[in-house]
Amino acid sequence: MYFKKIVGKKCYLSPMNVEDYEKYTEWVNDMEVAAGLIFASELIGPETEKLALERLSTSGYNFAIIDAEKGKLIGNCGFPKLDHLNKAGEVGIFIGNKDYWGKGYGQEVLKLLLDFGFNILNLHNISLKVYSFNQQAIECYKKVGFKKAGRIRETKFIAGKAYDEIFMDILDTEYESIYINNIVDKKL
Repeated sequence: MYFKKIVGKKCYLSPMNVEDYEKYTEWVNDMEVAAGLIFASELIGPETEKLALERLSTSGYNFAIIDAEKGKLIGNCGFPKLDHLNKAGEVGIFIGNKDYWGKGYGQEVLKLLLDFGFNILNLHNISLKVYSFNQQAIECYKKVGFKKAGRIRETKFIAGKAYDEIFMDILDTEYESIYINNIVDKKL
């Protein structure tokens, strides 16, 4: 069961459902899906994934991504690192269902997360990390407003080739709220 916590046009963000562990296990073991993730080399079975979902669903701000029209799970997202003292957070997004790649869902999810991070969590800086081979993700992040902030050279090796880890960020002053400000305006 999913709940509409943060709602966009194409999708909404819901608290995570631990019972989705089999779907996540399928996704994280698909090398095409997992290649850009830190756990790509790990063997993850259903029990391990269920424990991971239990931890994620009860800590921090982690969400399931749900197709608004079909009510179907397509991935997850959230803030794996938060520093409330310095008003900074790191965002992560994982679209496991490849049928949803390249169709604007990633952009909408990031906008929903940025709205939540800047307007509800009161963050000032939101950052992310991406490997240099993932040009589709980098372009998505740029379209949402993220800027390259730096890189660490040759930190990821795949098939004998080295790739850089790119750091990107966005400030609250650089982002115009779309979703949450509309909710607040309706209440006034």
